[in-house]
Amino acid sequence: MVYRDWADRLPSTVQVIPVELPGRGARLKEPPFVSLPPLIDALTEFIIPLLDAPFCFFGHSMGALIAFELTRRLRRQHDIKPQLLFVAGRRPPQIPDSDPATYDLPDDEFVAELHRINGISKEVLEHRELMELFTPLLRADFQLTQTYEYCDDVPLHCPIIAYGGLDDQDVTRDLLSQWERQTTSRFALHMLPGDHFFLRSSRNLLLEMLTRELNKLIVPSR
Repeated sequence: MVYRDWADRLPSTVQVIPVELPGRGARLKEPPFVSLPPLIDALTEFIIPLLDAPFCFFGHSMGALIAFELTRRLRRQHDIKPQLLFVAGRRPPQIPDSDPATYDLPDDEFVAELHRINGISKEVLEHRELMELFTPLLRADFQLTQTYEYCDDVPLHCPIIAYGGLDDQDVTRDLLSQWERQTTSRFALHMLPGDHFFLRSSRNLLLEMLTRELNKLIVPSR
């Protein structure tokens, strides 16, 4: 849903294909993934027929981790790569999270953690029926990221551009800068106003920056 209108703001020659994972939107009744490897298996099979043109990946938070591991899988199994990998609001995969897992906390403590990270709107947090609907999905997302195990490999050969929120207390500039170790190509880091969910509060600025990067790819190809 976050990406549903990005096509209106990005270059007209760019096709935006949002990925709707199980447990969301029209797939609400499907069980969500709780582990990353099976999700990468499913995504790889699904996405290969779509990669018949130059492509980039953008992922925020859990999505950045998914995009990174999907890029590594495509390199390993199909010898193809994105022209750019955009990662946002996510620590680099080689640096483990030292905080204790929260996906299995009791409900009241889990809700308190959601409130701390501003991970869901106040209106939803205070709506019991909605929280009963969303909590299993949120727990699944937390489990997927908090049980992730990084495997060392050679760096990617595609450029990586990282974005972060200036007020994000967990994913700091110093952490984001270490994404550079995951590529032998160009790396750039941009910090935008906002917290972990700066892609909402700084949406227009982010899309302007993405447009500039995409135009660098589009113009030479013409």
